[in-house]
Amino acid sequence: MEQSATAQATGLELVQITEVAAIAAAHWMGHGDNHRADQAAVEAMRKKMDEIAIRGTIVIGEGERDEAPMLYIGEKVGRGDGAEVHIAVDPLEGTNLVAQGRANSTAVMAVSEPGGLLHAPDTYMEKLIVGPPAKGKVDLDRPVAQNLRIIADSLNRDVDDLTIVVLQRPRHEKLIGEIRQAGARIKLIDDGDLTAAISVAVAGTGVHAVMGTGGAPEGVLAAAALRCLGAEILGRLKFRNDDERERGRRMGITDEKRVYRTEELASGKDLRFIATGVTDGELLQGVRFFARGVRTHSVLMSLASGKMRFIDTFHYEDPENPPLIRL
Repeated sequence: MEQSATAQATGLELVQITEVAAIAAAHWMGHGDNHRADQAAVEAMRKKMDEIAIRGTIVIGEGERDEAPMLYIGEKVGRGDGAEVHIAVDPLEGTNLVAQGRANSTAVMAVSEPGGLLHAPDTYMEKLIVGPPAKGKVDLDRPVAQNLRIIADSLNRDVDDLTIVVLQRPRHEKLIGEIRQAGARIKLIDDGDLTAAISVAVAGTGVHAVMGTGGAPEGVLAAAALRCLGAEILGRLKFRNDDERERGRRMGITDEKRVYRTEELASGKDLRFIATGVTDGELLQGVRFFARGVRTHSVLMSLASGKMRFIDTFHYEDPENPPLIRL
């Protein structure tokens, strides 16, 4: 990340935050304990944030203060002597994936100037995510078959050439049936729709859209990345109960039928999106441990500079005695 008027921390400093979270979580890969993996990521991320020259406020985090001991919504982070920023975090996107040693888990963060990220309650969000060619053409209220035809036409493909990512949940049975009836292919995933959302915007991943209901906080994080990539997310909040509805009201959300576009979920002019792989995935390699060191793979996006960087980092346990480096 280049220096900007709203953030004095450098891009590499921000990447270090997701790197330490990813490394901490990766130690728990395959242990079958998603709580310990998430706790390790949260603690590492929080500690590193306090070393960075920012005055940050968590707007998307691990929950409200009474639910999360650290990285809760409203928590102040950073060294306190830098620029004021709002931060959305998912210290471990895909806790179950790490616990089971499966692909596509990441440590994720988005940063903006104050007010640049929607304060979304911890509820569900109905989502439609498409790449740049279909941006501005699809509609969350259109029938599934019509949206699939629009996406296919935008890519100069047939509908049966499309691959649509859907979370494998009972609530998606009707959606899955409609996609199949229209002729498109489906990639069912157990967790990690944020990684899938970003994959839609990157050519060569073989994913052309994400449909269905997932986490609202992940929708805001995805919007930050998708704005940097010129892609689109359409989202509508789906409250599960009156308690969530009341939390939404406290955050200023009163219209449950409103469809949020990318620029409304992540409206900042100085958006950054940072992610580090925990386990191997379509976009990022996972954390790799070797003698006297660790290797991480991260992505850093900046809307203001119009740049996307993939960062491959070796972390030495003993800088005076570096290990043998392999490509």
